[in-house]
Amino acid sequence: MTSRPSGAKPSGLPPGLCPASGAKNAGQKAGGKPEGLTPHKAILPLAWLTFAALAHAQNAPHLAYVFPAGGQRGTTIAVKVGGQFLNAVTGAYVSGRGVLAVAADYARPMNGQQATELRERMQDLQKLPASPDTQKQLSEVRLKLATFNRSMNPVLGETETLRVTIARSAEPGLRELRLSTAQGLSNPILFVVGQLPEFTEKQSEFRTLLAGMTLEDAGIGNELSVTIPVTINGRITPRPARQQTAQFTPGEADRYRFHARRSQNLVMTVSARELMPYLADAVPGWFQPTIALFDDKGTELAYDDDYRFNPDPVLHYQIPADGDYVLEIKDALYRGREDFVYRMSVGELPFVTSEFPLGGRAGAVTNVALGGWNLPSSRVAMNGKGKPPGIYALPAASSRLPFAIDNLPEVTEKEPNDTVKNAQRVKLPVTINGRIDRPGDWDVYNIQGRAGQEIVAEVLARRLGSPLDSILKLTDAKGSQLAFNDDFDDKGAGLLTHQADSLLRATFPATGTYYISIGDAQRKGGPEYAYRLRISPPRPDFELLVTPSAINGGRGMSIPITVHALRKDGFSGEIAVALKDVQPGLTLSGAVVPAGQDRVRMTVTIPPTAPLAAPVSLKLEGRATVEGHPVTHAARAADEMTQAFAYHHLVPADDLILAITRRAVFRSPIRMPGSQTLRITAGGSVRIPVQVLLPPNAAITKLDFELSEPPEGLGLRPQPAGGGGELVLQCDAATAKPGLKGNLIVNLVGERTVTPAKGAASPTTQRVQLGALPAMPFEIVAR
Repeated sequence: MTSRPSGAKPSGLPPGLCPASGAKNAGQKAGGKPEGLTPHKAILPLAWLTFAALAHAQNAPHLAYVFPAGGQRGTTIAVKVGGQFLNAVTGAYVSGRGVLAVAADYARPMNGQQATELRERMQDLQKLPASPDTQKQLSEVRLKLATFNRSMNPVLGETETLRVTIARSAEPGLRELRLSTAQGLSNPILFVVGQLPEFTEKQSEFRTLLAGMTLEDAGIGNELSVTIPVTINGRITPRPARQQTAQFTPGEADRYRFHARRSQNLVMTVSARELMPYLADAVPGWFQPTIALFDDKGTELAYDDDYRFNPDPVLHYQIPADGDYVLEIKDALYRGREDFVYRMSVGELPFVTSEFPLGGRAGAVTNVALGGWNLPSSRVAMNGKGKPPGIYALPAASSRLPFAIDNLPEVTEKEPNDTVKNAQRVKLPVTINGRIDRPGDWDVYNIQGRAGQEIVAEVLARRLGSPLDSILKLTDAKGSQLAFNDDFDDKGAGLLTHQADSLLRATFPATGTYYISIGDAQRKGGPEYAYRLRISPPRPDFELLVTPSAINGGRGMSIPITVHALRKDGFSGEIAVALKDVQPGLTLSGAVVPAGQDRVRMTVTIPPTAPLAAPVSLKLEGRATVEGHPVTHAARAADEMTQAFAYHHLVPADDLILAITRRAVFRSPIRMPGSQTLRITAGGSVRIPVQVLLPPNAAITKLDFELSEPPEGLGLRPQPAGGGGELVLQCDAATAKPGLKGNLIVNLVGERTVTPAKGAASPTTQRVQLGALPAMPFEIVAR
């Protein structure tokens, strides 16, 4: 298990980013005064805009995988990054200290004509008499065609090679790698700083060994040799079929041979889904590795396809005799893809299987008992002094485990407490540290309540690495069930696909004795099934997540971002959002999350005079009044990821980063009516005058305005005319909901005429995204 490191950041760059050195390739006022608002119409001023140059499509680089996905401290390695729009990389950035990445080489995917020529070459080779040289050439052609077929997926088609130097002092663990081009900064992808010696599978090794084999005849003798302890870097890619065509069988199975001694307690861990949490176009949405251990005769000794609720498998096996052993890794569904990247560590490695308690009180030192394999110590101390409530990393052996710190009084579960008769009495408010220590166990707690008193009972278990799938129920003294909950969906836990922690809210109908019971939904249990149960009055609060984690835009542009409000214990108030330690001239428009809403889009506007420099880190914070008290929280960066075509998750990132690009430059800022809200009458309209000035040499022939993600009932009718015009917002009385608040995002889209290629019939029209207007706050009001 690894964690994202924290620490000091280099000055002048986003916190946590180390720059790549030596990377290659490098207004006029609107006329007229605002008219007064009427029940059906309002006119608001908008400054003239000037485009200095033709804007290009927003083809910011997108990273799909990195291979190898890590390296050992004190080494320099070559890594290949796969993705889209990776040509002309200008920089590479790695979070934390001690890792330097330099762009070295870009590989353009093969085009259709080159693939056709290869197929013709393969047909010619098949007509020749069979010989070792002919078979070798055929194998090389098939491998090239395999690469072409895989590159047909545009998100995997391009590659950039980096030279990565990892300092001996670099902190081990997960880092974030990003690339930049003239079009902006990429999404982050995970890269691991390791401590063990590393072995990396060469791209062609297994495919050469297994070329032409079926799954059945790919025997145990096709392995690569490694020396333990080791971290192995590999990929499960498609494997050529026996037929002499460009078609392919499912993914390969990678096998590694190593020598082990009798009585060694080997731990074999895989990082795959951890490295790439979600794949948008694969079911179940990630690479699902399985591992199996064989002896030298091919007898299977151990197998695993996951570790508890984690899709990445872990094996623990005591070696029975000196000799050679083989470890096999493959996809559970026999798939193969270029982005099925893994890191597999093998050796007498420490591995924590249980932790108790899962948290402690702020300001105190908590002694934590550990269970597991090859642990140097069974206890570790966590110092909560100076730490506000939150989740922190608990250093334990080579693992870093989540540890919760809170400021409520804490107690430890005392057995027996299986029934109402022997229920453990606790005084509210309280956090209980307990365990479902055997299959079928229930822990029952006796609490005293007053008539009309509201309480919240919340479990922290799965979110802290416990396998517990909790169930909570509240009953009165007569045994009547008042409330029940199985799973509570925490949007901030984006890496969990099974939200297994429970939360319930209830109001006591009368003064008296009540019971809260906790158990496991699968009727499982054991020392690792730990939990923290918070029972208290509601503690209204909120968190903010901002997506995407990379904001790319040209000078003078407004770029949409989405702020997600994670509301807790019934808090529903308005949240004001602000830029903290703001860069000069940078503005945030529509900076309010309306009461009761959990998602709103805003815009960040880059000043026209902003320098073209390295990416910079942005800090946003949310401010609200909670139960009469001001509360401020820093917003966290995140990215929205799609799993298996359908499911969406908020995956946290280390930093929110702004990259200023050369595309779409505005010479004068777009000035909106500030905090003034557009009040749109249901069934009415709002008119907004707009004038846009294009330079004489601009290739834009038409300018359109498009409402982005409009709320139900609102539409836009743009009416530009020459250098001026107006936007008309229309509100449908039948579908619009009076009282709805939010922000309107209007995109600017231009059309240009593209000169036809020689021999083409006629010119073509191309639509070009030019940016967005600053977010406009709105409210729908009744007639």
